[in-house]
Amino acid sequence: MRLDAIDRKILTRLQEDARTPNVDLAKEVGLSPSPCSRRVRELEDAGVIKRHVSLLDPAAVGLPVSVFVHITLERQVEHALEVFEKEVTTLPEVMECYLMTGSADYMLRVVVPDVESFQKFIVEHLTRIPSVANITSSFALKQVAYKTALPLSDK
Repeated sequence: MRLDAIDRKILTRLQEDARTPNVDLAKEVGLSPSPCSRRVRELEDAGVIKRHVSLLDPAAVGLPVSVFVHITLERQVEHALEVFEKEVTTLPEVMECYLMTGSADYMLRVVVPDVESFQKFIVEHLTRIPSVANITSSFALKQVAYKTALPLSDK
């Protein structure tokens, strides 16, 4: 889908607050409510807008510990990658998972309530996934920047 300037304005505003009423959104982007609503629906149908969510404060819900985990597999063959990805996507503690270049095959961002919970997560889940050869973890001491809005240009 090709995005024009109005689509980008709509997306920028919805990234700031997905609950913006359509009437207000239309006014902000210079459309009347019906065409604005139609554009939002088209962006959803095209998969540009994937879903609407509420962002929670991890500490407020008892998950203050973020850990970045680098995983190396025994062999980087298609079957091993598929098995790892299938298993890791079922774990609710895993917030993000990326197939990487470099020394590790995957990088995960995991949230847990405390160090003991992370140890349990490693022992009961990650070490049981077939072909996992090495697990290296780094605990986040402080979140310096966190964004959910993509930097859309007006082009």
